[in-house]
Amino acid sequence: MYKKIGVVGDKDSVLAFKAIGIDVFPVVEADEARIAVDRMAMNGYAVIFITEHVAAKIEETIERYNKQMLPAVILIPSNQGTLNIGSKRISDSVEKAVGVNIL
Repeated sequence: MYKKIGVVGDKDSVLAFKAIGIDVFPVVEADEARIAVDRMAMNGYAVIFITEHVAAKIEETIERYNKQMLPAVILIPSNQGTLNIGSKRISDSVEKAVGVNIL
């Protein structure tokens, strides 16, 4: 079965992903982001990239999908820089899996 990849964030941050064939969902408001992520999950997206600035506004939605196998929600920096939320989540996951923070 064919799985899709999408990215949610502000227009300036996500537009470049379109050039490499990833579906882009530019959003401005938190409600738009929640709706986009929920629609993507219902429509078979296996990987959803979300810019950290948008993710900070929809933490409860992201947590809901983190408890499921798919879709994988991955936080990425926006064109405004990073909030270090994504790297913190990776570090926490590694520590949970290994028992110690090796990063």
